[in-house]
Amino acid sequence: MSEDFVSFDSMRQRVQDMLASVDLARLSTSVYLVRDLYGRVRVVAAEQEVDDTTREVLDSMGVRLSQVLGAHAHPSSASVLMLDTEVFKVLGPSTQKLSDRVFWIDRLVTNAGWWTIEASELQPRRCTLFSVKGGVGRSTTAVIAAWHLARRGERVLVVDLDIESPGLSSAALEPQLQPEFGVVDWLVEDLVGQDHHVVERMMASPAWAQDIEGSVAIVPAHGMEPGEYLAKLGRVYVGKTASWTSRFDSMVSVLEGAWHPTVVLIESRSGLHDIAAATVTDFGASVLLFATDSISSWTDYRILFRHWKDHGLAEQMRGRLSIVSALTPELGTKEYLARFKERSWDLFRNHLYDSVAPLSESDEFSFDLHDSSAPHCPVPIHWNRGFAAGTSLHRIEESRVGHAYSDFLEFFDALLMPLGER
Repeated sequence: MSEDFVSFDSMRQRVQDMLASVDLARLSTSVYLVRDLYGRVRVVAAEQEVDDTTREVLDSMGVRLSQVLGAHAHPSSASVLMLDTEVFKVLGPSTQKLSDRVFWIDRLVTNAGWWTIEASELQPRRCTLFSVKGGVGRSTTAVIAAWHLARRGERVLVVDLDIESPGLSSAALEPQLQPEFGVVDWLVEDLVGQDHHVVERMMASPAWAQDIEGSVAIVPAHGMEPGEYLAKLGRVYVGKTASWTSRFDSMVSVLEGAWHPTVVLIESRSGLHDIAAATVTDFGASVLLFATDSISSWTDYRILFRHWKDHGLAEQMRGRLSIVSALTPELGTKEYLARFKERSWDLFRNHLYDSVAPLSESDEFSFDLHDSSAPHCPVPIHWNRGFAAGTSLHRIEESRVGHAYSDFLEFFDALLMPLGER
């Protein structure tokens, strides 16, 4: 490998090392190291706030960036950019503090939402069903959970945000019960100020919800007639004046205001995508992480957990997570879950738990391998032939639910219980 090669992953450490050699005490204002869409870094500051001494420091930083980052830096002659003060009043969500005066900003096309964590004390209670891989039963679980909660008298709203692979509503709603509009319709009509026309026409109740104590409303990705779905889907990420992730949250809030649920279940898109970021980090929800005991599943979760750890978000995120053993096999179940728990514990311990000294009695956030209350302790959903992929959920058989979901639903009741009653 060429000695001149500086990889993307090595940039931040090189920048940190560079800052240690700069006299940052001479700075009179905040300075931003902005990594652009091509992965190149330059020094940015507010022109009106920069005095001669600060300008000397900035120029020095620009030269040093060119030296330590190679192709990931701009030429030293163009490494410092002065902008109007007004620009700095609205900064991106990915701003991170490197020192007292120096901040890092990533300009991203996607995945910007993984940098911010919203508070979780919301009413109604929200719960996101997320996985790094598809095909693990999130849609089925969302419907079963809604059915279970409604039988207990809850008023449940289920929102399908897996908009690039929609299917929840077709599994749960018979064709004649499909609503006229869906999530994608709201997002495109919101762009032209017509979102209020579709809100009441994007919710529908499944047939089985007619004879139970509570109630269920399902919001699909698209309506009964998808129409120009791909053309609409291509406009979902337009942000207007607000970020498009905040528009997702606004939509859910509007739906909550229209239907007044006690519980909101959000089926997230799978994978490390911005839609998933919105539902996992920006909705203030409890988060169920669906996983199977596979190398690829653990590897992808490790990427996400390491991101939270490296960007100082572990403390904000870890208390709202619970891991679900999806598709738990019928044979060798005990051994499978024991192996799953160990790998889950390694994941949480290495990235989200506090390091605790032996025999410590501190209040740090850490758990023993066998602590059943720990976020890493798997909540099993047992594989059942009746809930295989593509199964219709127009009718739900209680005996089949009991076989596959008894452990999960017991846990779920405790998860959604008000804090004062736990």
